[in-house]
Amino acid sequence: MTDNLFTRFSSPALHRNKTFLAPPGRQAVSFAQAFDQAGRYAQVLTAHGAKKGDRVAVQVEKSAENIFLYLACLRAGLVYLPLNTGYTAGELSYFIGDAAPAIFVCAPRDLEMLKGIFPQGTVLTLGDDGKSGSLLEEAADQSPDFPDAVLGKDDLASILYTSGTTGVSKGAMLTHGNLWSNAEVLRREWRFTQDDVLLHALPIFHIHGLFVATNICLAARASIILLPKFDIAEIFRSLPAATVMMGVPTFYVRLLQDPRLNRETSRHMRLFVSGSAPLLAETHREWSAKTGQAILERYGMTETNMNTSNPYEGARKPGSVGRPLPGTELRIADDGGKALPQGEIGMIEVRGPNVFAGYWRMPDKTAAEFRADGFFITGDLGMIDEDGYVHIVGRAKDLIISGGFNVYPKEIESLIDELPGVAESAVIGLPHKDFGEGVTAVVVLNKDAALTQDQIMAALKDRLAKFKQPKAVLFTDQFPRNAMGKVQKKLLRDQYKDLYA
Repeated sequence: MTDNLFTRFSSPALHRNKTFLAPPGRQAVSFAQAFDQAGRYAQVLTAHGAKKGDRVAVQVEKSAENIFLYLACLRAGLVYLPLNTGYTAGELSYFIGDAAPAIFVCAPRDLEMLKGIFPQGTVLTLGDDGKSGSLLEEAADQSPDFPDAVLGKDDLASILYTSGTTGVSKGAMLTHGNLWSNAEVLRREWRFTQDDVLLHALPIFHIHGLFVATNICLAARASIILLPKFDIAEIFRSLPAATVMMGVPTFYVRLLQDPRLNRETSRHMRLFVSGSAPLLAETHREWSAKTGQAILERYGMTETNMNTSNPYEGARKPGSVGRPLPGTELRIADDGGKALPQGEIGMIEVRGPNVFAGYWRMPDKTAAEFRADGFFITGDLGMIDEDGYVHIVGRAKDLIISGGFNVYPKEIESLIDELPGVAESAVIGLPHKDFGEGVTAVVVLNKDAALTQDQIMAALKDRLAKFKQPKAVLFTDQFPRNAMGKVQKKLLRDQYKDLYA
């Protein structure tokens, strides 16, 4: 049997008439309808010259149509490249140059902008209303009967861009085998069945909303209430029909602030999952007290899918991300990759079928991130307790996770440092109850310069996606430095740790 992920999701042909997607205010979509539309989209993509292994870059709003496009890429053996809808033209230019997509699919409103930065490429449009866009129009007359590409487990399914402390984005290559193995493990571990209904309020341009949430439901033939975004009113409107919800800590913090959340409104739910950022122990305790249920926290990253999970049955420890998932090996290692004893803090390293194939067109970077024995160096620091539960205690690099999105300081610092009057900047993440970490810029001005917070924020507004923009700009006369002259960001984080309290 082919390892094509779409073929696995679509066979056997049981429950094809069951509801797959239920977007509020729109007609529900069955599995059969979704698979047929994926066939039509695949016909269009290949008619425009896309062939097995080609990249299809996608920057459109969350919608059923976007998920059909994802399935179409899998079906045709194309590489789905989702891009954050907040990325600016300048940011998109980098991804186009690096990934060299055969086709770019954008929202109708962005067509002229895309033509300007992708003048020699094929650009198709796709609206989020089920009615607009050239891809939808061209698909209308196509046959749904598209022959699934014959693929092996090592063929690429998707590239997701993530960054490093240098600010250079890296394309993490995820294979059909990576995604299938993780979907199947999570389906079993979290007890997903065809009777489940997932309340889906996550974005689908990163691993949590697309590969964790959507792929598990495809594997289990579970239904999805597909919300365009997180909206408190819509969450409570949809909650009675759901059995499972996945979210980032921000979701749970905001729900806790609503008087409608109680044991009665949540008693029918069998599972609440949190990830993409650390869940504060305080939030964990408040949720349990208010609903009588414990949030299940897990740990993953773009390069590895999910690595660990608190148990479905058994103790879910606040502050812990649980035990390694079946098939995933995890160790805490020293700088040389040697496993450390239980209880000691070191680098989290993982190995398994969930771990990515490497960074797109970066063989040296790929080699540097893997040990000789195949373990991937995550960059996260952690320890394993006496019960085998993993605790993440920090990050070796200066990555900021704000609202579930990765933010890399160097990219922001480079833009701030370009501003007239700025001598130097340091961007740090500070504890923020709503976002997990708040992006914060600390700036040293040149003598006699008079820049304000508002001026710096205004200068960044059109150059960075909103989630990367600082929530505050602080000013200081000088940075704390070590003997090598490097800015000691830990001291800055300690100094300003109560800013958002």
